[in-house]
Amino acid sequence: MSYRYRDEMTPPPPERASEVAVTRFEHVYEVDPALMTEHVTQQTFPNWDTLRLVRSRAGHLAWMHAHFADKVVSGEELLDDLDR
Repeated sequence: MSYRYRDEMTPPPPERASEVAVTRFEHVYEVDPALMTEHVTQQTFPNWDTLRLVRSRAGHLAWMHAHFADKVVSGEELLDDLDR
C-alpha cells in the first residue's frame, strides 16, 4: 500500500450546487468553504475519511434514533412549524 499525500489530502475541485453549497463527491454536499472562514473553519482530512463518514451516517442516525429519540421529526415538519 502506498500513501500519496497530495492524492489523499487534496479533494476534487468543487462544483457549485447552490448559492451556499458545493459538491466534491457524488451525493456529498457541503457548505461552501468560502462561507466558513470566521466562526467555523473547515478542517482538513483525507478524502477517504470523507467517504467513510458519508457511508456510515445512515447507520449512525439509525442508532441515535433507536437509543435517544422519542420520535423523528422531518425537516419539512420543522419548516412548517416555523411558518406558523
